[in-house]
Amino acid sequence: MVNWSSLETVFLDMDGTLLDLHFDSHFWLEHLPLRYAERHNLAHQDAKDHVIPMIMAERGTLNWYCTDYWSNRLALDITELKSEVGDKIGYRPHVTDFLDALRESGLRTVIVTNCHPDPLKLKLERTGLDQRVDAIVSSHQLGRAKEDRQFWQDLHQLAPYQANSTLMVDDSFPVLESARDAGIAQCLAVLAPDSQQAAHEQHPDIPGIHHFDEVLPALRQRQSLPSGR
Repeated sequence: MVNWSSLETVFLDMDGTLLDLHFDSHFWLEHLPLRYAERHNLAHQDAKDHVIPMIMAERGTLNWYCTDYWSNRLALDITELKSEVGDKIGYRPHVTDFLDALRESGLRTVIVTNCHPDPLKLKLERTGLDQRVDAIVSSHQLGRAKEDRQFWQDLHQLAPYQANSTLMVDDSFPVLESARDAGIAQCLAVLAPDSQQAAHEQHPDIPGIHHFDEVLPALRQRQSLPSGR
């Protein structure tokens, strides 16, 4: 599934890969429409019918992920509203063991996320995730979403890498396809990003796992090789 011995760098998505996507799903589909309904004296369902199609229309673009964009468009403080449900932020199963194994194997780990810096700060405060990886890059630093193939070329500015010895792990098939098309040698899909939702079907061309315990044994074998090889 993954050729660990050929790798030097592992790029990791955050939301839906390392962290449970339920936080974001609940926020955008339930909590935000609720607060919008209160602001505009609407029924909750009427607010959802208005807000959710507006959000979905931006899917795959940087605006989709941009807290500032939605704060301005909806006249709500998105970062503050996210903090109201911050107790839902948490790791997916086996993530801390996986990150510890990556570190022990000598692999360089970089979180590559579309998350805006403001909610990113909230999530790091809640999880300490930044202490478990070597670096974090937000697509907002580069002005392109990961779905954009050019993103991967621009990423060299902040996190130089050799494509032929890099793995990208993500729950988004469009992101993984973009990374693959940009030359990243190995891609791995997370099929169960949201603990409250059914898992995705397997991608026809990209291997997938439900949880990281499926790859931990092979990764730990790498640890026993000289210099992590």
